[in-house]
Amino acid sequence: MTDPSTDATTYDGKSCFVCGPENPISLGVKFRLEDDICKAEFTPEKYHSGWDGVTHGGIIFSVLDDVMANWIYLNGMKGYTAKCDVRFRNPLPTGCKVLLEGTRIKQRRNMVVLEGKVIRADNQELIADCQASFMLAD
Repeated sequence: MTDPSTDATTYDGKSCFVCGPENPISLGVKFRLEDDICKAEFTPEKYHSGWDGVTHGGIIFSVLDDVMANWIYLNGMKGYTAKCDVRFRNPLPTGCKVLLEGTRIKQRRNMVVLEGKVIRADNQELIADCQASFMLAD
């Protein structure tokens, strides 16, 4: 019997690290589409830190990548990250709620370019932003 977690033909995202409901270590982020912007909220916990109570950059990148990927998914498409340029602007203390936003910049036949943002909920400070290209799948 094939293990569904390793079979690309049956993978449906339920084990996703950021949003997968069947992943016991998932970050539990729930995405929604509002006015063509993918949105979500996330609060990093102390075990998401990299150094001195600051959220690890890999966690920040993961939620950025997923808010853009979920824009694609919520618009009825399937895609994969091809390239991503991230700019970390401010440290994010653990325990601090952030707002996530993913917006389409442009789209061609089999490629979509999106922008992602992580914004502190309490003071609207930009934590990180990025621009990424995603290859669209059939």
